[in-house]
Amino acid sequence: MLRLNREHKTFQIGSVRIGGVPGQVPTVLIGSMFYNKHSIVENELTGEFNREQAQTLIKKQEELSDKTGNPCMIDVVGSTTEALSRYVDFVSGITQAPVLFDGVTASVRVGALDHIREVGLTDRVVYNSIVPDAKPDELEKIKTVGIESSILLALNTKEFTSQGRVKATRELLPIAAKAGIKKPLIDTAVVDIPSLGMACRAIQDLRTEFGLPVGSGAHNAIDTWRGLKKKMGIQARESSISAACTMTIAAGANFILYGPIESAEILFPAVAMVDAALAQVAREEKLTVDRAHPLFKIA
Repeated sequence: MLRLNREHKTFQIGSVRIGGVPGQVPTVLIGSMFYNKHSIVENELTGEFNREQAQTLIKKQEELSDKTGNPCMIDVVGSTTEALSRYVDFVSGITQAPVLFDGVTASVRVGALDHIREVGLTDRVVYNSIVPDAKPDELEKIKTVGIESSILLALNTKEFTSQGRVKATRELLPIAAKAGIKKPLIDTAVVDIPSLGMACRAIQDLRTEFGLPVGSGAHNAIDTWRGLKKKMGIQARESSISAACTMTIAAGANFILYGPIESAEILFPAVAMVDAALAQVAREEKLTVDRAHPLFKIA
């Protein structure tokens, strides 16, 4: 659980503080919007969508964030440069929460980066993501535009193990630094149930070695669980996503990409409960826990 063998760094990204000692700094929850087949999307190429429904989802996540004390971000997914730019404009106008800039390909993201600079959002955007085989033109564009925060996807396809994720991070950090990234967030690459365990172990190892904010898209373990509905029933999905995310937090995660923003009502209470429990461990270690922490808000 709690290890104080080195400094655990925190970053301020827009209105959100992320990182630090588990239990002392609340876990940041990140819901995704405009993803493939999202019901609110009307035209994925042009970025047309149901604005009323989108606003309702954003406000619901914010409401739960206020109730629990867990900060939030929004992962904005776009299929084209036009769509991604339109989505980001809308989301940034509705909320002050930071935005993960998540085009489905590097070319989509790179194509929309100038727009991010033009509208003055570089300090609120987290690039999602830099991978070990990122092309030089993508990295140069990130640097030129002035993006300072990015997800680093610790995916090692040649060594798909816990240590492979650590090795990928060692490779990624200098790459990201050359791209001007000063606030790296490490994603330990969950793709299925077996990888969830490896990702959790990697979280612990990465915290020990680097002390940087680390987390994962734990929901991927459930999204790729082929036998879930047939063997366990559709009702098992919500509890399984909650278990995957809270397992990751217990391993030391600072942030969770919890999947569709519609799941906010399931995840915020569960994560807040785990954070509150870990906060007491932090207090036993003589660490100060802010009054806005879930420990003091969910009772």
